[in-house]
Amino acid sequence: MKAEAIRNLSQQEIEKLLRDTRQELFNLRLRKQSGQVEKTHELRELRREIARLQTIIMERQAAVSAQ
Repeated sequence: MKAEAIRNLSQQEIEKLLRDTRQELFNLRLRKQSGQVEKTHELRELRREIARLQTIIMERQAAVSAQ
């Protein structure tokens, strides 16, 4: 998901998406350890998605505290 699309979501939606993405990454790591993952690039994509979500959450917190 692009950063611009994430910025259009509400705070609750972003936090839910972050939880879901972290759970998906956890499940993918477990599958990788058992040798069931064919698309290893998905790990990197999920980590980047988590970082993108956390960055937007931090930007919003900084904007609120700056006011």
